[in-house]
Amino acid sequence: MSRVRADEEEYWHSSKFRAFTFDDEDDELSQLKESKRAVNSLRDIVDDDDDDLERVSWSGEPVGSISWSIKETASGSTSSLDGRDSSLQKGSSSYAALPKQASSSSLSSLFKGRNKLPSFQSLSDALTDTGVKNYAPELRRPKAEYKDYSSDWSPKDTVRRMQRGKVCSLERFRSLQDKLVLLDEAVAGHDGNVITAVLIFLKRTLRREILFRELEVRQVALCHLIHFLRETGEQKFLLDLLRFLDRTEEVALSQYREHLNIQDVEKRREFLKGCIGLPFSAEDTSHIQDHYTLLERQIIIEANDRHLEMAGQSELFRKYPRKASILNMPLVTTLFYSCFYHYTEAEGMFSSPTNLKKTFKIPDKQYVLTALAARAKLRAWGDVDALLTTKNWLGYTKKKAPIGFHRVVEILQRNNAPVQVLQEYVRLVEDVETRLNLATKYKCHDVVIETYRDLKDRIQLTAYKCKVERGSAEEEKINSILNN
Repeated sequence: MSRVRADEEEYWHSSKFRAFTFDDEDDELSQLKESKRAVNSLRDIVDDDDDDLERVSWSGEPVGSISWSIKETASGSTSSLDGRDSSLQKGSSSYAALPKQASSSSLSSLFKGRNKLPSFQSLSDALTDTGVKNYAPELRRPKAEYKDYSSDWSPKDTVRRMQRGKVCSLERFRSLQDKLVLLDEAVAGHDGNVITAVLIFLKRTLRREILFRELEVRQVALCHLIHFLRETGEQKFLLDLLRFLDRTEEVALSQYREHLNIQDVEKRREFLKGCIGLPFSAEDTSHIQDHYTLLERQIIIEANDRHLEMAGQSELFRKYPRKASILNMPLVTTLFYSCFYHYTEAEGMFSSPTNLKKTFKIPDKQYVLTALAARAKLRAWGDVDALLTTKNWLGYTKKKAPIGFHRVVEILQRNNAPVQVLQEYVRLVEDVETRLNLATKYKCHDVVIETYRDLKDRIQLTAYKCKVERGSAEEEKINSILNN
């Protein structure tokens, strides 16, 4: 046993070959040379018996490992190794001088003892042999290639990687200072997705008081977080943040938005009643009050109209059945509904259009536009005429349209008004060019003829004569004007 150990010591101290190393500092070409020398020195180590079974040496290492192969080599014949040393030194003067012979042996078969063939495969051939499982470990990559998998990133580098879409773990930033530096770098990068990702990380890893305090002096990040909380519906967290910042009006508005999640109309009405006392601005308080009042009116109108519709007592409901409930509809929709079904009701009724106009202070333009659309849809041209007729203090009547007569004509034409009705309002358009365009577009021939007559434009009147039917009343009218 002592002689064997002496032989091992003599081999390792006298060998001209270095042990195989995975150090990144070694040159790859020298690594390949040393690897080939180690492989070529593994001849006649193990018999071919039981080559399909994994054997374990006394040291407890698998037979196929490199350390086992080197130890077995050291315990072999010293004379044969010495003889092989000289031959290897002669044959390894350069990488190209190594013989590359065709062989069925692979690197894994060499490590498992399949080395009784007279010729050996080179290391490059063995590594490219994909038919046999390779038990030899791969050469380590340089440290630079492992950089993407490293977790030791500075906050600036982490933000840059996140901007490029690479996966980064933020868990390594544990101290408050590191987290704040990371947030500042994200804000400096002007990338909303990165800022949001960092804020989610801080929201999960910091106490609310600390996070709120730090965000108070970082307005950009604060705005991102408020928007994120509103989008995700984290109402409680948002309210806590706004209360900490002493934004009472925003707290009230956030609480008011909760009515959208209430489906039961009675519960929503009670909720809106409670919102009236919240610290809103004066203008917002007025809107909340109107919202509550409107919902109350809608509940009353809906109950009455549903009863009338089911009883069949109203001819209007029988001829034009309701398409949807009036509950939770906007004010303009409610006004249109009221003008459509309850136009003639007295002002004292909750469903009266004039009552709605007075209660909610609806401007004249909005009221006329909505009422005109509703009555024109019913083809109630008398109501349209009354809506646009006013009296002065002397008792004279006059047509007046706050929305402009050109819009009146467009609404009437959209509801298939007859030509006689359209012509009446086309004549009232003040701008001559607009009047001619509308009259030509909607074939109001009398208006076109009268306008060219007033302009004394004989050429245009003669040209327009070709556009009317031969023998029609319009052609006779044009001829009469031209002959006069």
